[in-house]
Amino acid sequence: MILSINQTNFDDILAAEKTVLLDFYADWCGPCRMVAPFVEEIAQENPQLLVGKINVDEEPELARRFGVMSIPTLVVMKRGEVVNRAKGAMPKAEILALLSE
Repeated sequence: MILSINQTNFDDILAAEKTVLLDFYADWCGPCRMVAPFVEEIAQENPQLLVGKINVDEEPELARRFGVMSIPTLVVMKRGEVVNRAKGAMPKAEILALLSE
C-alpha cells in the first residue's frame, strides 16, 4: 500500500519503525510516471516497508524540507533520518538497491 503523504500525516512517517521510501513526484512529470509502477510494485512486494508519495505541487513545504530540486526524487529514511536518496528515473533494481544500502 502506498500512502499519500502531506503536512498533516508527515509526523507519522518520522515516527515510523519501518524503513520508509518517499517518492517526490508531480502528475505532469514524465520520468515520475516511469518510476511510479516500480514504486507501486515495491510497496506491494515489501510489506516491511512504508512507502509514500509526495506531490511536490501540493506539498511544496515538504519538498523544500528535503531539498528536492528535481523530480522524481526518492528518499529512504530509517528512524526518522534520511539514509539514502536519488533523483531521476531509474529501474526497479536501482530503487531496491537504495533500500538495501
